[in-house]
Amino acid sequence: MKRGGQEIYVGPLGHHSKYLIRYFEGIQGVSKIKDGYNPATWMLEVTASAQELSLGVDFADIYKNSDLYRRNKALIEDLSKPAPGAKELYFPTQYSQSFLTQCTACLWKQHWSYWRNPPYTAVRFLFTTVIALMFGTLFWDLGSKTEKIQDLSNAMGSMYAAVLFIGIQNSSSVQPVVSVERTVFYRERAAGMYSAMPYAIAQVLVEIPYIFVQASVYGIIVYSMIGFEWTAAKFFWYLFFMLFTLLYFTYYGMMAVAVTPNHHIAAIVSSAFYGLWNVFSGFIIPRPNIPVWWRWYYWICPVSWTLYGLFVSQFGDINELLEDGNNETVKQYLRNNYGFRHDYLGLVAAVIMSFAVLFGTIFAVAIKMFNFQRR
Repeated sequence: MKRGGQEIYVGPLGHHSKYLIRYFEGIQGVSKIKDGYNPATWMLEVTASAQELSLGVDFADIYKNSDLYRRNKALIEDLSKPAPGAKELYFPTQYSQSFLTQCTACLWKQHWSYWRNPPYTAVRFLFTTVIALMFGTLFWDLGSKTEKIQDLSNAMGSMYAAVLFIGIQNSSSVQPVVSVERTVFYRERAAGMYSAMPYAIAQVLVEIPYIFVQASVYGIIVYSMIGFEWTAAKFFWYLFFMLFTLLYFTYYGMMAVAVTPNHHIAAIVSSAFYGLWNVFSGFIIPRPNIPVWWRWYYWICPVSWTLYGLFVSQFGDINELLEDGNNETVKQYLRNNYGFRHDYLGLVAAVIMSFAVLFGTIFAVAIKMFNFQRR
């Protein structure tokens, strides 16, 4: 091709480029190639723009009027016609692999992406351990003190602080990671490597083992240092609620990225709800004290259900009288002042799991529906 993308030769080269040499040497005025000279270098020299001017020819026009050009066009036309009885190409699916294989490949890819990202994974575990030790020493042995209302409030305050502190940190830290992963996803989906849903499912699933370890580390340290009652049921309820709370906070952060163009806007949008979740958590303002016209938001606030589950699982079955509780037991105090009932513990657990599933599903649907890639 010459400058401008015009063709000047399309055909076979032959042994030692003999066909190429024969073609250009056949043009009047073109100098013969010297023995031992590189054919590619010779071809570039004799077809340069300066040579065209000196010879007064246009190699592109010469090619278009040549027999070689006409043979090429005839060959293209002949090859463009399907053979008799031939069937059209048909692919049953858009992608070469099945949905399950795509999910497996994406999960494998995300696993290694997370494993090779210690600034996110290792720092998250380090932060959780430090916060667990800090809260454990700050609220030392408060979980075993349930004789007074103030002691009970302090123990519940430790759970309230932990949920918001670690939950918001999880939600904020995952957003830059997902934003980068989404950019890679746009490129690989455009190349036809896999569809949106396998990527989204893998992104959701890859977080589970990391959050499980995070919740376990935090739960074991804090539960023992704060001094909650050591029964298998209460301990595993505590781990359960912390696990799914961290899950829905993380998925909420991922969801915010999926519905916004970048993680900077996602941080602004998601931070607005952190404040609302704090106010309607049911700890600062107990549910019975929230005005009726705002009480609906308490029921759709995920943090309120987390605190409901944590408080009830640890203290909702204690029938000991409070020293300053107007002849109320701990169980009655939680019911009268916060509206918490131990009978609903199973329902609360189901709702907490539903929030994690909901945010994960919205993330997957948003990844599939929205495309913020700039071209």
